Amino acid sequence: MSRRVSLPGASELFGGAAPKQTRPETSTATDGSARSKTALSADRPGTNGRSRTAVVEDRKSSGRIRHDTKITVYVTEEELLGLEQTRLALRAEHGLTADRGRIVREAIDVLLADFVDHGPDSVLVQRLRAAE
Repeated sequence: MSRRVSLPGASELFGGAAPKQTRPETSTATDGSARSKTALSADRPGTNGRSRTAVVEDRKSSGRIRHDTKITVYVTEEELLGLEQTRLALRAEHGLTADRGRIVREAIDVLLADFVDHGPDSVLVQRLRAAE
């Protein structure tokens, strides 16, 4: 009996496909007159209730793929400790392994989805207003 553990491959773990992203409609006309009414209404807040989805619909965290862009975010020691404790809790209590970057990308995705769905009532707007 072999002591080697059989593990699934990367394609089984990560689905093997990048998330579906859509781009906004672009116009080839130089004056912008050829834009469709749906593209114009998507840019106006309040017309369809989901104007913030004009850039990316059905957002999903990018997960484990090569990322070509980078930002630097400064956090307090408490925030970094909380992030690391969350990473360890995910591993210990839920059997999920995720690096800090993956957790941050998932948190951003959840926050942006809440903003798209709830707009002025979103957690993001409420917390930013409370910080003023």
